[in-house]
Amino acid sequence: MIEAIKFWNEPNNLSHWDFEMDPEWKEYTRMTMLAAQAVRSLSPELTLVLGGISPIDPKFIDLLKRYGLLEYVDAVAVHGFPLDWNHWRIHDWPDKISEIEEVANLPVWITEVGASSFGAEEVQVFGIERTTQLLSDRLERVYWYSLLDLPPTWDATTRHKESEGSSYYRHFYMGLIRSDNTPKPAFQQFNPEMGICQWIHFQDPRFDSIIHWLRKLNVKKLRTGISWADWLRPHALDWFDRQMEALREFDTTITLCFTPESKGKRPHHTSPPVDPHEFADFAVQVVRRYVHSESGYSQERPIFTAVGAKK
Repeated sequence: MIEAIKFWNEPNNLSHWDFEMDPEWKEYTRMTMLAAQAVRSLSPELTLVLGGISPIDPKFIDLLKRYGLLEYVDAVAVHGFPLDWNHWRIHDWPDKISEIEEVANLPVWITEVGASSFGAEEVQVFGIERTTQLLSDRLERVYWYSLLDLPPTWDATTRHKESEGSSYYRHFYMGLIRSDNTPKPAFQQFNPEMGICQWIHFQDPRFDSIIHWLRKLNVKKLRTGISWADWLRPHALDWFDRQMEALREFDTTITLCFTPESKGKRPHHTSPPVDPHEFADFAVQVVRRYVHSESGYSQERPIFTAVGAKK
């Protein structure tokens, strides 16, 4: 079942939000407020989560707080990869969490934490063991990123690619399962009390394998996403219906993000939408279809037209 809706992914990261188009994040704030109001009025039982920030930046959270955005959500999510990309030590995790808690005055979720096996699989083993020690009893939700390695023929979602050097290639080795579908040593160290973050791509050829390995891990908490850009593809609902039906057995956090080219101020998935109400429309369509339908999925795609009452 869906237990939480997460609005966007890494909004303070240029790879996921075009803050050259929105340098003060006012458009992101407006878009997220509208979507949160719409989902709250439709499904008050859902937990609403502010998109996982990366880097972990209390000043960014303070800015959104001053805009009033934190009044519309139940938790703030962060992402951290101290063994791969961040300029702080893995042992600093408790301090990083405390910094955000102090500013937000809301529960903090870690919706992505991981360690790549790019240099050595033993490093990933240490990463998952130490992360579990530091965070498993500290927070309500911690999601390990990720279940599967990226196939070597795919692209990582980044604007920098080859210019990132080895940092780019670390993206491909974050999984507990290698790209040849065999488990790494860290697989045995996974604590099923922790959640898994696994992005499921549109018409992902690995989908059956994803479900198999989630069950093998005995994991209950899952974080994945539904891309707004993919939602508008031909036959998209057939794909998402299949995905969400298979995920019913997990307590799932669904991230809503990625602007369709036809809806953005620029034709790119990181762009602010021209009309922020359309992102709220999308959020309502997802919730009505996958939270409110208990006996099969409706073929209707209702359009949200009025913002509900503030939380």
